[in-house]
Amino acid sequence: MVEGKIKFPLWIAPETKEIVAESFQKDNCKSMSEFIEKAILFYNGYLHARHAEYYLPRVLGSILQGTLGLFGDRIGKLLFKQAVECNIANHILAADTDMDVETYERLRNRSLREVKQTKGEISFEDDLIFQKSL
Repeated sequence: MVEGKIKFPLWIAPETKEIVAESFQKDNCKSMSEFIEKAILFYNGYLHARHAEYYLPRVLGSILQGTLGLFGDRIGKLLFKQAVECNIANHILAADTDMDVETYERLRNRSLREVKQTKGEISFEDDLIFQKSL
């Protein structure tokens, strides 16, 4: 007898028993009982959704972590590239602009408020209209 386990009667349809008999070895189970126990844990995890490890393969989690990691690295590299290009544009504008530091600070504060208010959805057209109105 297996230690730490209990025996109890289980009533299932003959078709279900056939499924278990055909499938338990495919899941690397040593017995039909082990297969049924894993199926119960899987379904219980599905119902409670807190224990996803019972019904989501561990491999899926690893694959998602790897994919998201690659995605994060790619986004990081693209943001770095964009920051470099933005910095180049800043240097070009600064070299060709007759703006003092005080005016820059006011413009920066205004820009900060606009980005917060619009949640980043700003347009060049709006800024152009504002600048032309000065």
